[in-house]
Amino acid sequence: MRCEVVAIGTELLLGQIVDSNSSWIGEQLALVGIDSLFQVKVGDNFDRMELTIRHALDRSDAVICCGGLGPTQDDITREVIAAIMGVKLNRDEAIVDKIRMGFESRGRVMTDNNKRQADIPEGASPIAQMPGTAPGLVCPIGDKVIYCVPGVPHEMRTMMQGTILPDLQRRSGETAVIRSRVLRTWGNSESGLAEQLADRINQLDTLGNPTLAFQASGMEGIKVRITAKAPDEGTADAIISAEEGLIRSLLGDVIFGIDDESMETVILNMLGERGMTLAVAEGLTGGVLSSRLSEIDQRMAIFRGGSVSTDIEDGERPGSDCAAEAATKARQDFGTDAGLAVATARPQDEQPRGTVFVSLDINGTPYTQTVSLPGDRNRFRNYAVINALNFLRKTLVGG
Repeated sequence: MRCEVVAIGTELLLGQIVDSNSSWIGEQLALVGIDSLFQVKVGDNFDRMELTIRHALDRSDAVICCGGLGPTQDDITREVIAAIMGVKLNRDEAIVDKIRMGFESRGRVMTDNNKRQADIPEGASPIAQMPGTAPGLVCPIGDKVIYCVPGVPHEMRTMMQGTILPDLQRRSGETAVIRSRVLRTWGNSESGLAEQLADRINQLDTLGNPTLAFQASGMEGIKVRITAKAPDEGTADAIISAEEGLIRSLLGDVIFGIDDESMETVILNMLGERGMTLAVAEGLTGGVLSSRLSEIDQRMAIFRGGSVSTDIEDGERPGSDCAAEAATKARQDFGTDAGLAVATARPQDEQPRGTVFVSLDINGTPYTQTVSLPGDRNRFRNYAVINALNFLRKTLVGG
């Protein structure tokens, strides 16, 4: 069973709205074992919409059209679908009444153009879930089907979960599920990871299940996605867990987390498990490190605070000395178990441009690292922060 997603709206093509709907729909289709090989966008133009949807229907068993169901003149998805089905539109007065009641419940008067939303192509069925004023549609075409949902995310998701996903599973007879897990890494390039995993990737190409894929995520590292297809969720998770264990044995401690875990989330969890607290000192990074930590630890139970000062960037002394002193001072000033500091190199350090000194003081024991980082000021600051956090992580792992 193949299902294609067609996102409708000129605003998507102009970049005025980011198409997050398609990515969410694709994820949900994968979770219920429905293959989705294409996702396309098209503007609010009758001929181009018709061509795009017909093309999608030619190469897929089902098409989900997202957007164009509102009351304005450019909302023409209903008309296009009726043309593809070769039928006329009929106004459903029960839906008109429901739309009117929705307006009146908010103390507003329904304008006449809202009645257009109740126009249903002959042979199509409105989707039972209707959290807004635009009904969704199930439009059978022979042994294929077109689903239409509004572009408003919460309305679309309600219809997907309530009607479309169950209907797709029923039509496909598919009982398999597809599950994925993302291993998040820091400290190696995409090509380096691919080289380390080359033999395993070749084996999986023959086996076919599970599969591995890489995703470069800039300042958040490289992601390795494991995907498995199985008759049920438990079996899929077992396949993924076994593969994760193997990948971890090959990549080692460059893996810092899974799925949505960020470096700071992992760090705070590790510190919490050890009953430790943390303070930081920053110069050029300008509070980025403190901001990332306090965003997660909003009550500051583990991250107790940080300082931003030009003292750590004192041009008269070596950067490594400034960083080491700042880490100890942060630990002492905030009364924490650990102090972490980041300082940049200066000319007397005789280090390449972009060098950063990271210092860590854990209960009086010093740890240091020197790294060279690329990029403009913004990238440099963020790379410095993620490297400092990773240094703390690896130090904690090493005991």
